[in-house]
Amino acid sequence: MLRTKSGLPKHCTWAYDRHGKRRVRFNRKGFSTYLTDTPWSETFMRQYAAALDGQKVMADSIGIGTRPNTLGALIKAYLDTPKFKSRAPETRRTQRNILENFAEDHGDKLIYQDRNGRRILLLRPEHLQAIVNNMADRPFAQRNFLNTVRVMFNWAKIEGRIPSDPSADVTRDKVKTAGYATWLETDIGRFEAAHPVGTKARLAFALLLYTGQRRGDVVKLGRQNIDTGWLIIDQGKTAGGEEAHVEIPVHPKLREIIDATPTVGVKNFLVTHWGKPYTAPGFGNWFRELCDAAGCHGLSAHGLRKAAARRLAEIGCSALQIAAITGHATLKEVSRYTKAADRKRMASEAITKLNEHGW
Repeated sequence: MLRTKSGLPKHCTWAYDRHGKRRVRFNRKGFSTYLTDTPWSETFMRQYAAALDGQKVMADSIGIGTRPNTLGALIKAYLDTPKFKSRAPETRRTQRNILENFAEDHGDKLIYQDRNGRRILLLRPEHLQAIVNNMADRPFAQRNFLNTVRVMFNWAKIEGRIPSDPSADVTRDKVKTAGYATWLETDIGRFEAAHPVGTKARLAFALLLYTGQRRGDVVKLGRQNIDTGWLIIDQGKTAGGEEAHVEIPVHPKLREIIDATPTVGVKNFLVTHWGKPYTAPGFGNWFRELCDAAGCHGLSAHGLRKAAARRLAEIGCSALQIAAITGHATLKEVSRYTKAADRKRMASEAITKLNEHGW
């Protein structure tokens, strides 16, 4: 294991957290987290290995030892509920990170107390509003924080743990975004030129583009998913809890790339340099580095899912046909691509007709 000048593993440095405590920080492009315990200890190295794969190992002690009626105790109880555990793995990871950080800052504070046989809420909306306002320079973090704590406090209210939801009237800045950038044909050509057929990078790219699947489903694919020319995919749960069974004919170009990639031969098509399957976040970080190396800055794995839908829409596929490949549970998102493609095609036909009439 490579030691840096600081005596820490690669990508690690000493840093001070928000409380002024000196800790080891892991920081690699696209992912950063604090590591606990003594550097090079077994616990530390377990967290370091997870961080290399783009995962944060959550502290097992969150909320343990806190007084009753504290925020930390409430968070611990919520994280142990079927409601939380039934969410998609990546959703759980994101929300657990948010709640752990919330507990780190305020876990020891009382949020309600029992008085005369009833519970009095001590955590006020103005307290949460102040926390949300402090995230004004990070609108996505602001949105994710508020959405996460709202679900928890609503659960606590229904369970009778608190008399009312302190987040109900808290507001945030609305984030206007078109989401992940969609790959254009010029971007696709640039990536393919940088990563030729036969490389793991090109295989990952082809699996995303020719299946239209999410990164969390692509990393699970292997030869066991191919049956007589069809790719059989049981998609993982989305944030809404839906899952889908998808069967897609293997595109000839994808078949060619799979056969030409020498590293394919294990259960999963894509594995880390340790020979283990990628996690969705770890794969996303690795793929973003490939994009940057190819000059495709600002693009990501999810943008290829959108590009696959865009291509299908532009050749006239219906929303239902596109959803049969992508596995979208609703047609709302798919219809955006279809609508844009239809308008482009109709505009082209209209100009052609004008020209034919000599106008």
